[in-house]
Amino acid sequence: MSKGKKMKDGEAIAVNRRARFDFEIIETIEAGIMLMGSEVKSLREGRANIAESYVSPENDEIWLINADIPLYAPANRFNHEPRRHRKLLLKRKEIERLTGAVTRNGQTIIALKVYFNDRGIAKLEIGLAKGKKNIDKRETVKKREWNKQKARLMKQLG
Repeated sequence: MSKGKKMKDGEAIAVNRRARFDFEIIETIEAGIMLMGSEVKSLREGRANIAESYVSPENDEIWLINADIPLYAPANRFNHEPRRHRKLLLKRKEIERLTGAVTRNGQTIIALKVYFNDRGIAKLEIGLAKGKKNIDKRETVKKREWNKQKARLMKQLG
C-alpha cells in the first residue's frame, strides 16, 4: 500500500478551474471513463490533471484527450500510458446530441472534474460550453472583485 492519501467517494480528484472562466457552461453531464487498473489506482491516490484536456467526438464515440493520469509505481511493467486517449461511456442519444451540438452549433465539450461516485466508480463531469469573449471575461473578473469588496464592507459594518 502506498503512502499517498486515499480519495473518498464523491471527493473531486481533479478540477478544471480555468474552464468556467474561459467558457460559458450551458449544460453538465456525468460520463463514465474506460480506465485500466493502474489508472484507477493512481486516481485513488488523488493524482490526475485535466487542465489541458478536452473532449472530442470521433467515429460515433466520445473521447477524453490529453488528460494526464500519472504512472502508478507498483504496477511496474503493467502500467498505462499517462496521456492516452480514454473513451467516455455515455448513452447513444447523449453521444448523438453532443456530437450535433459540436458540429452544428459550434459548441465545445470540456472536462470539468474527475471524481469517484458513491459506488466507487470513476466519473468525469463534462460540460457543453460556448467560448467567452475577452469582454465577458473582464466582466466576470469585475463581478468577482465586487463580491469580494461587498463581503469586506459587510464584515466591517455589521
